[in-house]
Amino acid sequence: MAQEIVPVGTLPPLGEVPKKMHAQLVRPERYGEPRTAFQVEQIDVPDIAPDEVLVAVMAAGVNYNNVWAALGYPVDVIAARNKKGEPEKFHIGGSDASGIVYKVGSDVKNVKVGDEVVVHCGIWDRNDPWVKAGKDPMFAPSQIIWGYESNWGSFAQFCKVQDHQCLPKPPHLTWEEAAAYMLVAATAYRMLHHWSPNSVQKDDVVLIWGGAGGLGSMAIQIAKAAGALPIAVISSDDKIEYCKKLGAAGTINRNNFKHWGALTTEINKGEVFGQWTKSAREFGKAIWDIAGKGRNPQIVFEHPGESTLPTSVFVCETGGMVVICAGTTGFNATGDLRYLWMRQKRLQGSHFANDENCKGLNDLVMQKKVDPCLSKTYKFEETGACHQLMRENKHPHGNMSILVGAPSEGLGRK
Repeated sequence: MAQEIVPVGTLPPLGEVPKKMHAQLVRPERYGEPRTAFQVEQIDVPDIAPDEVLVAVMAAGVNYNNVWAALGYPVDVIAARNKKGEPEKFHIGGSDASGIVYKVGSDVKNVKVGDEVVVHCGIWDRNDPWVKAGKDPMFAPSQIIWGYESNWGSFAQFCKVQDHQCLPKPPHLTWEEAAAYMLVAATAYRMLHHWSPNSVQKDDVVLIWGGAGGLGSMAIQIAKAAGALPIAVISSDDKIEYCKKLGAAGTINRNNFKHWGALTTEINKGEVFGQWTKSAREFGKAIWDIAGKGRNPQIVFEHPGESTLPTSVFVCETGGMVVICAGTTGFNATGDLRYLWMRQKRLQGSHFANDENCKGLNDLVMQKKVDPCLSKTYKFEETGACHQLMRENKHPHGNMSILVGAPSEGLGRK
């Protein structure tokens, strides 16, 4: 007979699913700062559909999307799901996980009870006509991000996922390392490898904004693995060695330049254009100092958005691509269109990854060509605290994890 509930940091016998579980819940009445929005509660373990898998979460990764979930802004994720007919008045976040399969639906063929897995966060309706036609599911109307737009994420003892989300856990990684990388790394992999003909190639110069962050640290390694020349943009010199150890050919401290921010219509005035261009060219020269004179980035890996996009469009190589997955400094995108159309540059949006992208990334991790860059691991009860650090931009370099089923750090390696 299944137990009622087990303590955090322990597992029931393999395949025996308790009735209840401990979970870090966000509720609408607690929307606000993450330190108080997340609270541990006991709730029923969810049922699974025929194409779903119940995973005992050993560790969970930390991403900025659940800072937004805690705030209830820019999207009230609970209200959005309630509007679609889902009844739960709470949110269990967490879009990265490592764990052990405890139960599989009747249609599941790719994993079995006892498998050690990492979980990616792309979900979609398998009956969506777009998906059934074999098209990229990341463009499907039903596509959402698990553990943010969907419920039942990894900040709980058990999470429910679609079968295709499960990939083999790299055996050389601990549980907390395995939980840390998938969302940011698969996002970076798609940005660099998906958008043909601008996929990263050997000897390409790749400019990477936020090189010491979660996305940037993955992008450096993925570009390096492809034989490219990654150049990391950083905000302080104490991040130089970190980026170089990951494979960056060099770094540029953005605080040495002053031309950041959205362009205004003043840019159409000759004097203003000249001043802005002078500083942007100085930034371009810093790229040449690393890559060699005349070598501009074939790919600019963008995510700050508003403050940096004008420069990204300016310095990108003719026929190259600026690929963007976020707008962490703001959403008001501007740029000098003359450099876009006359030099035939591509401005490409990119959002997470499909199964093929995730497998490609996980293969690199398996081959030890990409390290998860785990910087710090937190206890389950510190879920709100570590999201608060991220909200205040006080979190460490790289990625963070939270222990759930794993009783301590350092476990899970084979």
